[in-house]
Amino acid sequence: MTVPSRTLNVTIDRPPDQVYAFAANPRNLPRWAAGLGASVRKSDAGWIVETPPGLATIRFVENNDLGVLDHYVTLTSGVEVYVPMRVIPNGTGSEVMFTVFQTPGMSAEQFAEDARLVERDLQTLKAVLERSP
Repeated sequence: MTVPSRTLNVTIDRPPDQVYAFAANPRNLPRWAAGLGASVRKSDAGWIVETPPGLATIRFVENNDLGVLDHYVTLTSGVEVYVPMRVIPNGTGSEVMFTVFQTPGMSAEQFAEDARLVERDLQTLKAVLERSP
């Protein structure tokens, strides 16, 4: 069974290796991913993030040369959410792609809001990276 999804993207005027290195470091999440909360810390289970509904864990796939930043977020409810994310070359810059799925029980309005929040986070990622030297 398939579920509705939206793939969002942003163009960033920085080389893919720099975008990947920044986005792959969980310690940088509070600088650009407001949806995952304002703090992050390492634990045996991965990374713990403080979100508005409570603590969640996040784990990324292994670092790789393909620009794959897929990660899994385990919510306070115990539900695990798969989040596909990629950094690919776009000329001398990068394209960052992030897929949002409408999870079971999520209303169309909640799905639209989730996508809006991800779009905001991607714009923040762009702003942070483009103003960095």
